[in-house]
Amino acid sequence: MKHLIKTGIAVAALLLTLPAMAEVVVVANPKAAESSMTKDQVAQFFLGRSSAMNPIDQPEGTPVRAEFYKKVTDKDASQVKSLWSKLVFTGKATMPKEAADSAAVKKMVASDPKAIGYIEKSAVDATVKVIYTP
Repeated sequence: MKHLIKTGIAVAALLLTLPAMAEVVVVANPKAAESSMTKDQVAQFFLGRSSAMNPIDQPEGTPVRAEFYKKVTDKDASQVKSLWSKLVFTGKATMPKEAADSAAVKKMVASDPKAIGYIEKSAVDATVKVIYTP
């Protein structure tokens, strides 16, 4: 019985240490012409295939960034990094700007009508508009 209790406590502690996956949404400036986008349209900006909007990334290694790229581009962090390395090396694109967190992404998107970023849904307010929910 003691072993079962110890195992249960260990499992509970492990679950508490795992990062919670927050719901991610793609946001744009409220003045942007786009009111909604498809998954493929959003992916084009974050994979360097279109420069019509300025993508804003979250820091490498954060759960929100990993979730965004997996859901929107079907790629993991190493695949995205490799793709961008090739694009930058060949001069075909420049890396997206990187913000410290969702609050910083929101601030950058709110100040640039051509910016596009992704944040936790819980961080959305009137300074940005949601244009895609994966």
